[in-house]
Amino acid sequence: MLTYKAMYKFFEDSVHAEVIDFPGVITCGAKLDDARRLLASALVDMAETNLLAGDPLPLPDPACHDADADIEEPIHLLLSAASRVAQVPQDAVA
Repeated sequence: MLTYKAMYKFFEDSVHAEVIDFPGVITCGAKLDDARRLLASALVDMAETNLLAGDPLPLPDPACHDADADIEEPIHLLLSAASRVAQVPQDAVA
């Protein structure tokens, strides 16, 4: 598990959300709960994109801070591994 830092900024009709120590992870939602859910999904998507491209994940930086944030809190990236084995019959035509 990697722990990054999420920030939220409230506007009249929406909540801006960003992982401030993982570049590119940005979204918004109508309410804080929506923004949190969408941000978690965006974090997973960006992490998968980095890994599929062969790029490393940015290291979390607990010292990062956004002075414009209304809320800053930890956001956790959980990675899992799986393997799938496909059995192909020996008489299968290629």
